[in-house]
Amino acid sequence: MTTATDTRSALQVELESRGSVVLEGITKRYGDQIAVDELSLEVQPGEFISFLGPSGCGKTTTLRMIAGFEHPDAGDIRISGHSVLSSPSYRRDVNTVFQAYALFPHLSVAENVAYGLQQKRTPKSEVRERVSQSLDLVQMRRFADRKPTQLSGGQQQRVALARALVNRPAVLLLDEPLGALDRQLREEMQLELKLLQSRLGITFVFVTHDQGEALSMSDRIAIMRAGRIEQLADADTVYARPASAYVAAFVGQQNFFVGSVAEGGAAVSTPHGILRSADARLSGTANGEAAVRPENIRISATTDVGAAPAAANSVHGHLIGVSHLGDTMQYLVRLGDEQSLIVRRPTPEAPKLSVGDAVLCDWRSDHVLLFPRDDAAEEGGYIPPPTA
Repeated sequence: MTTATDTRSALQVELESRGSVVLEGITKRYGDQIAVDELSLEVQPGEFISFLGPSGCGKTTTLRMIAGFEHPDAGDIRISGHSVLSSPSYRRDVNTVFQAYALFPHLSVAENVAYGLQQKRTPKSEVRERVSQSLDLVQMRRFADRKPTQLSGGQQQRVALARALVNRPAVLLLDEPLGALDRQLREEMQLELKLLQSRLGITFVFVTHDQGEALSMSDRIAIMRAGRIEQLADADTVYARPASAYVAAFVGQQNFFVGSVAEGGAAVSTPHGILRSADARLSGTANGEAAVRPENIRISATTDVGAAPAAANSVHGHLIGVSHLGDTMQYLVRLGDEQSLIVRRPTPEAPKLSVGDAVLCDWRSDHVLLFPRDDAAEEGGYIPPPTA
């Protein structure tokens, strides 16, 4: 017999779980190709989580399975505590915003936002109220009577958001929605999206190949590789303590040095000297790689062009490139015949150096990350940011 207390408890649990997303061992194959490989993840109600990775890693396929546009070959998907495997996309408590906004060009902004409600035969008075509220959320009410062709790219993106939010979904899915915007507008919209999500408390599941977007907006980031999650953590952890060389190479820029494991696993011996870490240790492997971020390297002119500096975590080289990046100066240093090193210093404290100068680069041991040898690092050079 079910009591009123039991009913209230069940209702309370359901309300508290609204907006949660649980993926249990979901797999998706296309012929012999595994796009998503037994992926499991729990997203908390009101969380902003991003799937980050290069093209082909499975992030968009995962999003499409949550939305109901693709069906997993194995596993389960639960939204707000209920399995949705048997539910078509239009019956799931989610809405999706795509990179292509797909606004109806012949309808006004208000009519575009109202379209979904009208299809559900929502009363006209409620439609007007909810459309106004949604346009206010994205600061677009004054453009309600304009057509999409009369709007900028950023304004069209806001309309697409309003159209998704007007349905009051428990989960908003965003598939690279800022990809069509120029850099300045994209950065502005990143801030607006995060503020909007914080204000509404709606769960956001965001897909991007842009590490800057993921780092600046997300509560947690799922770094994907070959259909699996390589690391799931907050932005600080992913950046400062990457779980693998693959994550280290993908998030931010890294300089990788390949060599043999030395000093009981606390260092890597390379052709350019010993790279010692204060915080990492390798075991069970003969070969490893050390990673150092460009912003953690000091650079100075030197007259000593000896091949092997005596101190660990220091190398000699010749400057082959200098770039002004606004608030940062970037230096490209050649080490020997094959390896290059990227160094970045804040512009106010950056040394005045010229191409051809002999330089000394050094860094602290607590800025060295050690990993088992991984194909994610290109032997003998720095890793450029992966592209989609």
